[in-house]
Amino acid sequence: MQSNDRHTLMVADHGVDPSPLPGVDEQRSGVSGNGDGARGKDSRGSLRHDILVWCGIPILVVLLVRILLIGCYVIPSGSMLDTIRPGDKIATVKTMTHLVPLHRGDIIVFKDPADWLPAEDGNAFGDEYLIKRLIGMPGDVVACAGAGHPVTVNGVAIDESAYLRDGVDPSAFPFRVEVTEGHLFVMGDNRANSADSRYHQDDSEHGLVPVSDVVGVAIGRYWPFDRVGAMADHRDVFADVPDASTDTAAGASMNESADMSDTGKER
Repeated sequence: MQSNDRHTLMVADHGVDPSPLPGVDEQRSGVSGNGDGARGKDSRGSLRHDILVWCGIPILVVLLVRILLIGCYVIPSGSMLDTIRPGDKIATVKTMTHLVPLHRGDIIVFKDPADWLPAEDGNAFGDEYLIKRLIGMPGDVVACAGAGHPVTVNGVAIDESAYLRDGVDPSAFPFRVEVTEGHLFVMGDNRANSADSRYHQDDSEHGLVPVSDVVGVAIGRYWPFDRVGAMADHRDVFADVPDASTDTAAGASMNESADMSDTGKER
């Protein structure tokens, strides 16, 4: 009986022995240490992820906008004085016909349509691009009776004083151009020093710019700092100009021919 009790006590004593088993503390310590390390790695990974999201994505968006939507150019010549001065840096919205429709009055950047550049006084667009103001849309009749007379579009005289350089005539010589389908008529704001559509009527494009050659519409100046700001398009100047039509073009043709004939007699 006693031996049985003794055996039972010994077994019970073994079951409640409070002394730690060999290596248990070390294992617990190791588990705790590994947990802290894992949490540290997770924290650093989360930080890198946040930096990528909050910094990387905005940079990527800016780059995509710059590449796909915005063009930047340095202006080398004085053909657009005083609106744009030599050395000005301008930003343009790249043209996509269905997203950025063109309007009379827009300042546009376009590829050289027919070797216009030799007539310009310098070019910093990589010998490929020019900048002018859009005056005539496809189907328009653009004309002027010469010095002292306004430019007319579809028979309506336009007041260009808002953007023409002071002291410069709308045109020092008479001209009349019918803008063909898919083309534009352009002029510089400094008419006395702009080899624009008026001067190239004998070239392969008859002085007109193919719509497909337009690469951007000027929206603002970002250099120099004291002249930073939006670029006015002055579309209001053309507010009274009717849309081009056969009747309008015919009427404009007769009126402008008469005006230029009278001017010739006076001279």
